[in-house]
Amino acid sequence: MEALLIALQFLTRIPLPFTFAYHDQALGRSPLFYPLVGLLLGSLLAGLAWLLQGISAALAAALLLIAWVLSTGGLHLDGLADCADAWVGGYGDRQRSLQIMKDPASGPIAVVVLVLLLLLKWAALTALLEHSQWLPILLAPVLGRSAILLLMLTTAYVSPKGLAESLLQHLPIKTARLVLAAALLATLLILGWSSLLAVVLTVLAIRQLAIVRLGGATGDVYGAAVELSEAVALLAVAL
Repeated sequence: MEALLIALQFLTRIPLPFTFAYHDQALGRSPLFYPLVGLLLGSLLAGLAWLLQGISAALAAALLLIAWVLSTGGLHLDGLADCADAWVGGYGDRQRSLQIMKDPASGPIAVVVLVLLLLLKWAALTALLEHSQWLPILLAPVLGRSAILLLMLTTAYVSPKGLAESLLQHLPIKTARLVLAAALLATLLILGWSSLLAVVLTVLAIRQLAIVRLGGATGDVYGAAVELSEAVALLAVAL
């Protein structure tokens, strides 16, 4: 239960009625619950989509997207913005790219990427809501958080003293592989090959770019993977 609460506290802005201290083993096990946290978020969003029936699909999609961003505090959008700035401003230099990622300021490239990503999500949500398709909304957050787990299992972490450094040291690898396989299999059975394949290819592309530019992944890369995986999952069904 402690590991689940850590995952919930880290990945969402859902308020908990209490505070707690956690140990390294619980921290290391928390990624095992990332897909479950995604399912919780997806359930809340799908429920909201159901409640918004009867109003304009475009307006419902906008309200749904706002709720989506607020529920995570924009955490993953921040990672995507940092990656966008670093990819352009880092000039191919690893250390400069990592330095830019740590800068809290966002440049024009980050703003453009965020606007385009949110526009794409809004358009996909509009198309889905017009046909009362709620399952992609339910499962897109699951795929997004499974993307983090996939990167954790396959890609070196290269951010010194980053948030995930201690976490990865205590991650139970075998169990994490089983959790990831279960999440991907469930998505395959419910959404089919198109969304799953699109998301996996997206994460593999992000992984390759991160290795080439940075030598591995960072917390910002995890965040970018979440946002892009969610958008691709929605788009694959909407198209």
